[in-house]
Amino acid sequence: MKPRTKPMYGQLSPMTEDRVTGAADPAARIAFILERQKAGWLSDPLPSREVRLDRLDRLDRMVVAWQERFCAAISADFGQRPLLLTTLTDVVPTRAAIRHARRHLKRWMARRRVSLGWTGKPASAEILRQPLGVVGIVAPWNYPLNLVLSPLTGALAAGNRAMLKPSELTPAFSEALQQAVAEFFAEDEVAVVTGGPEVAQAFTAAPFDHLIFTGSTAVGRKVAEAAARNLTPVTLELGGKSPAILDPSADIARAVPRLVWGKLLNAGQTCVAPDYALVPRERVDAFIAAVMAEVARQYPGLPDNPDYTSIISARHFERLERLVEEARDKGATVVELAGANDAVRRMFAPVLLTGAPDDAAVMREEIFGPILPVIAYDTLEEAIAYINQRDRPLALYWFGTDRAAETRVLEGTIAGGVTVNDTILHLSQDDLPFGGVGASGHGAYHGEAGFLALSKEKPVLRQSTWSGVKLLYPPYGGVTRLMLKLLGRLG
Repeated sequence: MKPRTKPMYGQLSPMTEDRVTGAADPAARIAFILERQKAGWLSDPLPSREVRLDRLDRLDRMVVAWQERFCAAISADFGQRPLLLTTLTDVVPTRAAIRHARRHLKRWMARRRVSLGWTGKPASAEILRQPLGVVGIVAPWNYPLNLVLSPLTGALAAGNRAMLKPSELTPAFSEALQQAVAEFFAEDEVAVVTGGPEVAQAFTAAPFDHLIFTGSTAVGRKVAEAAARNLTPVTLELGGKSPAILDPSADIARAVPRLVWGKLLNAGQTCVAPDYALVPRERVDAFIAAVMAEVARQYPGLPDNPDYTSIISARHFERLERLVEEARDKGATVVELAGANDAVRRMFAPVLLTGAPDDAAVMREEIFGPILPVIAYDTLEEAIAYINQRDRPLALYWFGTDRAAETRVLEGTIAGGVTVNDTILHLSQDDLPFGGVGASGHGAYHGEAGFLALSKEKPVLRQSTWSGVKLLYPPYGGVTRLMLKLLGRLG
């Protein structure tokens, strides 16, 4: 038998791990790795800046060394996904997040002096930012590299260890990620666990110190329930029906190309893609004509255009077909923007829907595909009310030049994030926190927000040798009453 090679950075070989944990028992395997990582964290509970920079450097080198294999694996998982698209949406943002963390790490780690009120003096106080321990990251399939390594960047910057669970819908990428991480990290630093729903269920039930989940609202509820049994804090990024509002003041020729780009990026399989468009009633026809022309310009020859992306699975392809057909059956008008669908290659041609009733599934569920319902409105207040009557979205987009109308939308709605006069771009800025609200999730990461989410800000008060607190010690008497009277006046 050919001998197994020893893994880099001290990871267990698959043979050893199978003996210890039982390959058929995902819960035991996860528990074993988690125990190793917690032991590793306890050996160095507050890693130095140099240690954290080393881990971030290795993460960046891993992305560079494996970039071509990652891109090829993701394309294979989708069926067709342009390598340039994966570079743009997965590789470039991931490396940017790593560089951002390295650049700001010293400031993020610094102890914060806190001023005290007169009742606390002459004591002193500070806030110490400590890593939580071991972070579990459950990643989705739509941007599999970015949405697993971006939160990992925050975890490593904050000084944590991490276990990663990529989606079972991207098996080629998951295997590549597991091999890449094993090459650059010890298992007690970062580890990858692969498998289907039963592995995900065991993963989310494990007693991590923090859990990050990106996925659907329905699954997010189950994840939160599983984590609650261990009182594990969670960051949930759950998508939702993100509206795009075309204001009467908007320039259609400028707004539509940006909206079409955001909607059809990755064939609409984006958590912050515009899910429906609110358009002034008198401009609906002009909007539809502009969208049709822009789709033909950005993606000529659909569904054979090489820049377009396949739907991830046959099940998701069939789900999109059902959404359109059900809306049609309920009276919606289907505006086909390109050629026919190709079920064999899972190429779903983009469509607009007008007149879809509120009880249609396409108006209730997150679409996650190249289908754009168009909702006509008469007043801005009507458009705002339409949004507020529904679950709070992960993203909101407003197009226009009327600053008063912009202010009314920004102040009158609640969303995870907003881009004005474009789509998706707020997500790419590491200085902006990224996260949902309500049904679209809670908690945030990216940049310092991610660092803080995965740290404990521990308040520390140092009492002075000379302290007046002893005047409040029992037995209580006149001095105590006098001190309380002073505190009531001056506190």
